[in-house]
Amino acid sequence: PNRRCRCRRRLARRGSATGAGAEGLPVRLPTLPRSGPGAPPSAAEEPPSGLEEGGGAGLREPGGSRVGFAGMGNLIKVLTRDIDHNAAHFFLDFENAQPTESEKEIYNQVNVVLKDAEGILEDLQSYRGAGHEIREAIQHPADEKLQEKAWGAVVPLVGKLKKFYEFSQRLEAALRGLLGALTSTPYSPTQHLEREQALAKQFAEILHFTLRFDELKMTNPAIQNDFSYYRRTLSRMRINNVPAEGENEVNNELANRMSLFYAEATPMLKTLSDATTKFVSENKNLPIENTTDCLSTMASVCRVMLETPEYRSRFTNEETVSFCLRVMVGVIILYDHVHPVGAFAKTSKIDVVSKFLRTSLLIVCVYM
Repeated sequence: PNRRCRCRRRLARRGSATGAGAEGLPVRLPTLPRSGPGAPPSAAEEPPSGLEEGGGAGLREPGGSRVGFAGMGNLIKVLTRDIDHNAAHFFLDFENAQPTESEKEIYNQVNVVLKDAEGILEDLQSYRGAGHEIREAIQHPADEKLQEKAWGAVVPLVGKLKKFYEFSQRLEAALRGLLGALTSTPYSPTQHLEREQALAKQFAEILHFTLRFDELKMTNPAIQNDFSYYRRTLSRMRINNVPAEGENEVNNELANRMSLFYAEATPMLKTLSDATTKFVSENKNLPIENTTDCLSTMASVCRVMLETPEYRSRFTNEETVSFCLRVMVGVIILYDHVHPVGAFAKTSKIDVVSKFLRTSLLIVCVYM
């Protein structure tokens, strides 16, 4: 009897694994109708498949082929498919939005800052550093001419670094002004973004500038090397009571703040994140949801414009697509800093499906 029981159990297990019945006999499945009630969904009705990890060899589609840059349109759709289930379906004119009378005061204040942004990026892009002069001075410490040459090369560069840092402070003040306008009552964040498109455009331009600045800074190690040499040399001059040209331009307190700023991998984004967090903490009478909803709605608007052919066809500049992607990455990062549980929690209004994977892909798209 025990042997028979064991045989029955084996057959039952085998049947459950192969789709057979308890006695090992095949089970006839009901035939589904080809059309009408109960028919299976057609391939056209099935949702687009996601991306799978390629075992360390990049990202692949379920069929095994690697995702290439040629299919960026489909990739954008997959990446941003579920950013917000309640997407704001309206077109935000990032190219031609003009301020209304109610927007002009804040718009003009922010515009004074943004008009210098392109010049800052050009200066940073042309920043070459004084690496050669510094190496020569370090290798020949007794050669006064080489020491003077290195110092003379570094001082004007530190003046540029000071200008970049001071611009970050101006940008922080501009961002807080925009947040105050875009999160105020009685309008909802969606209403603000739709009604005050010129301010929303400026908010997007700040985020776009921020990611471009940090991209250039990350690829230029000369910035930190130059500033470190400047501080070491300045300290040595003070010990030896040698008057230092340029000390009045960057005093010790300012040098300390600049050192902390440039120590960050993405200093401008860190500045904006801190500014947004500070804005929320200082405005206790303003619900935090006003700020987080503004950020999630902006991400949703960018996603809708990239996905919707009707909206995308209204872009007159090819760079507007990468602009939207950068803005979307920026607002997701700000949301993650400000929201109590972050952007990657299940309760987040930015539902980034395949959390880490999708965010990584977005950043790859931005820096491609």
